[in-house]
Amino acid sequence: MKKNILFLCTGNSCRSQMAEGWGKALKGDLFNFYSAGTKKHGLNPIAVQVMNEVGVDISSHISNTTDELPQVTMDFVITVCSDAHETCPFFPNGTIIHVGFDDPPRLTKDMDNEDEVLNVYRRVRDQIKSMVANIETYIEVKDE
Repeated sequence: MKKNILFLCTGNSCRSQMAEGWGKALKGDLFNFYSAGTKKHGLNPIAVQVMNEVGVDISSHISNTTDELPQVTMDFVITVCSDAHETCPFFPNGTIIHVGFDDPPRLTKDMDNEDEVLNVYRRVRDQIKSMVANIETYIEVKDE
């Protein structure tokens, strides 16, 4: 039976959405992936754009809060930002793992150069891909 993995962020607009997209693309045959936020900020269009650049379509994803998740047991909850880690709701039987990433919208809010903005999003996208590609090591280390 596949384990359920939830990527949790503050607004479920960018980092957690990218992680869910990578999870389904890279490891969807091994795990069920979900994403949610402690709040709902809507899907970030630049996150959609940079994921599309690498062939992962997250344009149909919906920004959810934890209350809107399917009623399944989350085996692992991976918080991808410190705020979500600090305010993580209770998940019975779920192992909480924190793997933080920079927040592209926050880092780029004062940037005018589109290439610089895209480069920040791409860097975080690629860091998240690396984490998801090696997800078993995170789960193995924390689940012993």
